[in-house]
Amino acid sequence: MSKTSQPIPVTVLTGFLGSGKTTVLNRLLEDSGLKDTLILINEFGDIGIDHDLVAPLADDAVIELMSGCLCCTIRGDLARTLRDAPWRYARNGKPWFRRVVLETTGIADPLPILQTLVGDPALSGRYRLDRVLTVVDAVHGLDALDRQEEARSQVAVADLLLISKADVADATAISVLSQRLAAINPVAPRRLTRHGRIEGEALLLDAAPSVAYALADLELAPADGPEHRHDHDHDPNRHGDHIRAVTLCFEAPIAGPTLDLWLEALLQLRGPDILRVKGIINVAETDRPMVIHGVQHRFEAPILLPAWPSADHRTRMVFITRDLDAKTLEASLAPFMETCS
Repeated sequence: MSKTSQPIPVTVLTGFLGSGKTTVLNRLLEDSGLKDTLILINEFGDIGIDHDLVAPLADDAVIELMSGCLCCTIRGDLARTLRDAPWRYARNGKPWFRRVVLETTGIADPLPILQTLVGDPALSGRYRLDRVLTVVDAVHGLDALDRQEEARSQVAVADLLLISKADVADATAISVLSQRLAAINPVAPRRLTRHGRIEGEALLLDAAPSVAYALADLELAPADGPEHRHDHDHDPNRHGDHIRAVTLCFEAPIAGPTLDLWLEALLQLRGPDILRVKGIINVAETDRPMVIHGVQHRFEAPILLPAWPSADHRTRMVFITRDLDAKTLEASLAPFMETCS
């Protein structure tokens, strides 16, 4: 595949054991909007069965079974599979798929997977991380969040949270779970699923997905805010969680070199504590908005959009952090703003 081609979007479907990921995947594959999709299913164990549970597919999709846990033993296998996929699965000598959906094992911490997608040189220019869909069980999800760090990490890095088994859980349980999810990741929209069917499925099939996730949650910041502000800064000890979402908004354009220097310094000092960064930036050097996306120490190449999608031209950035609050983030930016002003 030529590096001048448009990068292929990769959607990561994650969620703890028993959350219903495969059921959701089956429902999604019924939609014609997901044709021409390569399906990668990761299982943990010597004998895999999840690939047999996915509805039979026409020639529009391929299921690649990978044994082992993506977050530890076979990250290299993931990179090799994606690197080789265009020619390995070519039809009539040509690549055929235009999207990849990766279903992870239920015990996977998604961060190393996202790092591979964002930062592996072999994948640069070929693929881009589209979004992370995290499925949370409305019946057993609270217990998993209390007991399993992986479950909390899956929720924290999500672009969209899917509350599964809403057809069997009672309204009180769903409400309590929704509040817990909002405490961990307040900027990710939440959708209910019943029998695997998702409310608002069109969100998953947006023609410009990288823009969709960058705007859907950032619009939570009020448009009439002050010069710069932060929202959704939650108590890190709430429910015992140390992960929070911090939104920074700036009215004035930011010089590109200022942004680069700040992010570089921030990632060098606190990279392990910055799980994800995503945002739409009003860059001083252009009248076009720039979308950025990073995972810990690694950033994808920024994307300049053709035009602003709305009248709101503020810079809006969301940081998913561990033990790092908005005041600290803003304080880290101040010296660079002063130096470059």
